[in-house]
Amino acid sequence: MNRLRNRLIAIFLAATLIPLAATLWITTSLLDRSLSYASTGELDRLSRSLQKTGKELYQRSCDALKNDALAGRVQPLRYAPARQAEWPAPVKSFFDSGDTERFLRTGNGGDQIAYLARHGTEVWQWSTSLGGVSLDALSREYRAAREIVEKRESRDLLRGFTYTWVLLAASVWIASLVLLVYMAHRISRPIQRLTAGLSQLAAGDLATRVEARRNDEVGRAMRAFNDMADRLQRSTDRLVYLTQLASWRTLARKMAHEVKNSLTPIRLTVEEMVARYGERDQAFMEQAAQIVVEEVESLERRIRAFSQFAAEPPVEPVPLDLNALLEERVAFLKSGHPELTYDLRLDTGRPTALADQDLVKGILTNLLENAADAAGEGGRILGITAVHDGHALVEVHDSGPGLSEQIRQSLFQPSISFKKGGMGLGLSISRKGALLTGGDIVLVKGELGGAAFRVVLPVASNGNQAHPDRG
Repeated sequence: MNRLRNRLIAIFLAATLIPLAATLWITTSLLDRSLSYASTGELDRLSRSLQKTGKELYQRSCDALKNDALAGRVQPLRYAPARQAEWPAPVKSFFDSGDTERFLRTGNGGDQIAYLARHGTEVWQWSTSLGGVSLDALSREYRAAREIVEKRESRDLLRGFTYTWVLLAASVWIASLVLLVYMAHRISRPIQRLTAGLSQLAAGDLATRVEARRNDEVGRAMRAFNDMADRLQRSTDRLVYLTQLASWRTLARKMAHEVKNSLTPIRLTVEEMVARYGERDQAFMEQAAQIVVEEVESLERRIRAFSQFAAEPPVEPVPLDLNALLEERVAFLKSGHPELTYDLRLDTGRPTALADQDLVKGILTNLLENAADAAGEGGRILGITAVHDGHALVEVHDSGPGLSEQIRQSLFQPSISFKKGGMGLGLSISRKGALLTGGDIVLVKGELGGAAFRVVLPVASNGNQAHPDRG
């Protein structure tokens, strides 16, 4: 947490020192400008007098030039229509406007006046000098003086400076405080959530997650935490399941051994009893002996099932074409269920899994047989292959009645069966095989209204795909 503390301290320093420096700079600028102000009453009178004088000078000059032009004391410049392309822009503008006369300021800085008038189809121009007086310069000086006067009249220096300084300082400090509170909350709140999530995860709550909507380091840490929690939960579930299977395998070995030791003497004794009994009620004895033999054979089949469940076959992962493998299993089992409709939706990318072929065949056979029993006569079975999130997937859907919530919770438990005459070991053996080959079997939402199982397998790398499938 030292880094967080140092970061908050740095933010606080930035939020205080920078506004302080800005406030000092603005205050200094305001003081400097306020000291440069002087009384502007006289400047106001002078500017107004300058404006009046300039207007009177311009008007008198215009009247004098017009009188001289009418009296013939000034010779005009004549602009004939034949050379209109050579006319100056002001003359063209006057001609196009349709006015009969116009006065213009000409020369450098507006120190001359031109009088334009129409004479038939020609435009005549008379000009005169203002005696070195620049009207443009007078206009600029007047505008500058008026700006100073208006600024001065619009404020009281002392009160305006005080109000401005207080308002500016308060605004800067309030904005800095809001920014500091926001940044501190933005930094500390996600870390608090992450810390709480870690505490819950350490306490054993593997389902805890934290909401990660940030794109910075904290957001990446929260997403890494969620990913770690997901992996830990999956690993824990698999470990618990494999531990349960190990206990059941031990029990299965012991049970198979004990029952097998008793089966052989029972069969031999019954057969010898029938042989020695003679002809007395031979038919009854044979019937009774046959019943005992059949029950013994049933027990032997159960023992073989337990032996298969308890066995640990060697796992030989090879690249498997899931499309071809699913098609082969469906074709193999389809003849035994002509009353069912089989559909396949295969990934065009031909997903390749790295898994043990015998184990995967056994898994698909078990799932397809279970789907056939659940769908019943006239039912449908759908097989799907896909690749998602770095895993190769095979799904088996059926149109049966589906599974209740109670069944879902104990679906993969050994010795729990929901089929007539079932041992309760098929799904357990299938999931154990999937786990041994690096995958898993999960229950998903069915597309046909019934149950649906997804086999998750590791995807074969490019190097592994160079080897052919086994079998």
